[in-house]
Amino acid sequence: MDTEEKLLILGKAAQYDLCGSYLCDGAHRIRGDYGQWIYPAVLPDGKEVRLFKVLLSNNCKNNCLYCANRGERSFPRISFTPQELAQTFMMLKEKRLVEGLFLSSAVSNETQKTMEDMIKAVEILRYRYHFNGYIHLKILPGVTPDYIEQAMRLADRVSVNLEVPNGEKMKKLSVEKDFEKDLLGAMRWIKYFINKGIKPRAGYTTQFMVGPAGETDKELISLVGRLYRDLGLKRAYFSAFQPVKDTPLEGHSPTPIVRENRLYQADFLLRDYNFSPEELVFNKEGNLYLPADPKLVWAMNHPEFFPVEVSTASKEQLIRVPGIGPRSAERIIALRRKEKIKELAQLKGIGVVVKRAKDYILLNGKRFDKGGNVQLSLWDKEIILQTA
Repeated sequence: MDTEEKLLILGKAAQYDLCGSYLCDGAHRIRGDYGQWIYPAVLPDGKEVRLFKVLLSNNCKNNCLYCANRGERSFPRISFTPQELAQTFMMLKEKRLVEGLFLSSAVSNETQKTMEDMIKAVEILRYRYHFNGYIHLKILPGVTPDYIEQAMRLADRVSVNLEVPNGEKMKKLSVEKDFEKDLLGAMRWIKYFINKGIKPRAGYTTQFMVGPAGETDKELISLVGRLYRDLGLKRAYFSAFQPVKDTPLEGHSPTPIVRENRLYQADFLLRDYNFSPEELVFNKEGNLYLPADPKLVWAMNHPEFFPVEVSTASKEQLIRVPGIGPRSAERIIALRRKEKIKELAQLKGIGVVVKRAKDYILLNGKRFDKGGNVQLSLWDKEIILQTA
């Protein structure tokens, strides 16, 4: 099989891993017009790079019920050698098609050997071809700590896919993976090496498969909050389950993309808005309410917090207002040092989503609804009832 065929197969197989993907509005995923195996990704500094996103091998010993690469599924099994992969990447780079690498792999019969080959491919790029650009390297479940350390020294970002929030849910999808030992254990080693000063510049991430294990949003968000707080996780990604043909879950209903979107919004509240998982509002099933974003639902369930006086509120108070984010809060504080904020147009001019914010704020004591109180529509009240 020639390199082009391997690219098509192993590049397509890599699409299921989102731990570096560029996600925009949640309605769909965007990978750009760069080709089937090249994806745009946004780095922590805001720079967008084109990633060669590929598996080293699709030959997997595990039989995760949802996975296209599961061992019992019938399809061609192929692999790159470390040298082949490195050469292929450099060829694409020289053609100015890519700027970085996202390297993952199925878990072959010899997990340690597969991880060793992934590391060798990166070493060839770093030391033989002197490539100093962005590399994201997936850490396979069950590898020994020395491979984790090597990966962290070589890559700009590493990741461990948890897929589920706990061991109970893991048993529903995979009998081969040990959630505590193979997955959370790897994260604890990452944290250990970070504390020793081995710090990939873009940190480390994880991914969750949303839906097939019957997990709740509350379980996912609670775990993500602990990972941020205790283990130094940089970012969590969520993948709405979509059934794959010829797998045990091919008849399972797909997870609505809107659920994935709400999880990302809740995750942003944890990372950028200083919310705790306990503050978020879940329905009686333990899930986020789909018709409205979690911040708006929180605001409607906490009328005692509002209205917020824009002229005097702290940044922490401002970012709790629907339609005001961290940047627009900083702009409000900067603007009010120069002038009084009297009109909604002033807020709109600095990026506030006035349509969402106006019912939750005061401008020098002035409100903008007719009745002098925050007026919730019947639809809004239905949200409160369903999330209480």
